[in-house]
Amino acid sequence: MESLKKLYKIGFGPSSSHTMGPERAANIFLNKNKDATNFKVELFGSLAETGKGHLTDKMIYKVLGEKRTTVIFKPEITYSYHPNGMMFKAYKDNVKIDEWLVFSVGGGTLKELNEERDSFKEEIYPEKNYQEVAEYCKKNNMSIIDYTLKHEPDIKEYLKNVLVCMKQAVSRGICTSGILPGGLNVERKAAYFYQKYLKNHLKETLCYAAALAVSEENANGSVIVTAPTCGSAGVVPGILYTEYLYNKRTDEELINSLMVGGLIGNLVKTNGSISGAEVGCQGEVGVACAMASAMIAYLEKGTIDEIEYAAEIALEHHLGMTCDPVDGLVQIPCIERNAIAAMQAYNCASYSLLSDGIHNITFDNVVEVMEQTGHDLQKEYRETSKGGLALRCGIKK
Repeated sequence: MESLKKLYKIGFGPSSSHTMGPERAANIFLNKNKDATNFKVELFGSLAETGKGHLTDKMIYKVLGEKRTTVIFKPEITYSYHPNGMMFKAYKDNVKIDEWLVFSVGGGTLKELNEERDSFKEEIYPEKNYQEVAEYCKKNNMSIIDYTLKHEPDIKEYLKNVLVCMKQAVSRGICTSGILPGGLNVERKAAYFYQKYLKNHLKETLCYAAALAVSEENANGSVIVTAPTCGSAGVVPGILYTEYLYNKRTDEELINSLMVGGLIGNLVKTNGSISGAEVGCQGEVGVACAMASAMIAYLEKGTIDEIEYAAEIALEHHLGMTCDPVDGLVQIPCIERNAIAAMQAYNCASYSLLSDGIHNITFDNVVEVMEQTGHDLQKEYRETSKGGLALRCGIKK
């Protein structure tokens, strides 16, 4: 598995696969072709289907230069390797000098054609699944925190910045009202929900407000943290801010919980997928809910088995969730979905802790099933905006 730094990425929304990934790819290609006079970028599959709503073209223009760059949408071309394909071409005096086919496979991660999906250039963690991690920890009398610090002794400093960014996104969101850009006229609700919390002091209200705040900031193209993606970026901050404000958790406790959630997200990223274009929203909000559930179980002093069960419950009960963003915007149903999943994380953790972690289906089992379920989904339900809510609720053009 890769470093947690590759999972928790700080950057601009609204999409890790459709915004962050293409931006990173454009920067890599630009640095390789500094002498180029103009560029052509072809977007395939899901990137072409929903790129406009996700600001894919705008991000590429921003990096390569709008006057010397042509972005072409080709939704009819889809590679079996991954739906989010991009072909970068560099020209000097109208002569092609370089080209690069690359895929944005989720969470801002880039892969080249036929590159192994379950291996990475910088492997940090030798264990490949939760069972192996749990066995190693039990054998060596270690917690998940000990395990993470053994392989990434400097990770806490990085996660401090992650936590600050998440808190700042909540703080901005709960103080901002108005209409989100994009044409759907989606009104921000976080500030309204937070005012409700100040009156009723209910944990649920605060959790909804915090999760909405980050999701609305993401939809606005503001700075957020992928957890594990931009489209699901509100779930983990939703429970972290609630634990911080409502349950008075220290930053040290919250940073430790980010290690636990990071392990869960990393395992899915390694053995399954966190790309909505590949497996639907079960790979985004479903995984975020699993991460958050594990984090809550940890904060409530859960064992390594109870933490696993919390994550397993959350992911299992998001199986089959489609990715059908209306008009290709990360707004409907994405924002509301984040808030509901954040609160659901509390339910999953509570159930696990009541059961003492005894369960039949493992987290590793569910990751395998999730990946297969995602591949079985019709492509209309995998971030193409051609099925489900996107088909029936979009703006008539």
